[in-house]
Amino acid sequence: MGIPIQLQVDKQSPIPIRRQLTEQLKHVIESGGVPPDQALPSIRELAGFLGINPNTVARVIEDLKRSGYVEARRGKGVFVVTAPPTQPFPKRRQGFLQDVVIRGAALGMTANDVAVGVLALAGVRPAAVQGTIAVLLVECSPPELEFFARALEAQLPVRVDQVLLGELATAVRRQKRARRWGAAVTSFCHLPAVERHLRGMGIPVIALLAEAHLETLHRLAQLPAGTRVGVASAAVETAHSLEHSIANAALPNITLVGASPGEGAALGRLVRRVDVVVCSTTAAERVRGLAGSAVQVIIDDRALDPRAIEMLATTLVHHNGERTPAALRPAGG
Repeated sequence: MGIPIQLQVDKQSPIPIRRQLTEQLKHVIESGGVPPDQALPSIRELAGFLGINPNTVARVIEDLKRSGYVEARRGKGVFVVTAPPTQPFPKRRQGFLQDVVIRGAALGMTANDVAVGVLALAGVRPAAVQGTIAVLLVECSPPELEFFARALEAQLPVRVDQVLLGELATAVRRQKRARRWGAAVTSFCHLPAVERHLRGMGIPVIALLAEAHLETLHRLAQLPAGTRVGVASAAVETAHSLEHSIANAALPNITLVGASPGEGAALGRLVRRVDVVVCSTTAAERVRGLAGSAVQVIIDDRALDPRAIEMLATTLVHHNGERTPAALRPAGG
């Protein structure tokens, strides 16, 4: 199908592009702009039309799937579900929104000002909000710390204190003499160790999960049966995390051969055994140098599971009370 002409994104807006596109597609579907059982444009088509990163579009599609608007059909694409959510009282809703915009204009507010204010009241963080709550992040390697810290600070109004797992005991001793963290976050494999170190401090611990992008899984699903796939990244922990995410998709047409750091003899051995390598951006140049044209390279820098973000936000709201920034609190909170 063609691209809905109503779709557009404002790259200068403090409202994240992902949020802009998600809400626009919901509105298009609710209003019948894309009827039930109709395919949406592909991720690449939408990304090209809007001039945005395909990974952002892939996350939007995942948001729509979780909200019950679309479904993926193997080998065919993404379709609007048979009975998508409908817009309640469309004329009344349109009138309400128009009234809000007009009243905002009378106070000197632009439509964008109104949108940012509404998102803040609803607990959705605009990109411009700065963090005030300290969150402890524990991982076993600097690349993993950087990845999770960027993802958390991009989506929540928090300040992330990065601590390597081997240095956690020292960090905890220091922190006991200062203001405590609002929460601690780590990946599933380190959860028992972090909980043990923080026992008795009253700090909730949340497990994070970084997953392969939807676009990567879609590309892997199109490969011929029996395709051998390897995974590589700058840090071996990151490679194993990406490999685990792909394995969870249970794609029947591929065989996962293994994971490797993005350099060294192990990477050379992996490249010689596979047809496709899924790797991080930092490892891509090295992989291509070893693989040449014989091996297909798919770049994937992973995405943080939004359910973990939602759980962390909820935990901060309930655990930190009045210290919680307004951008994290639900309306009326």
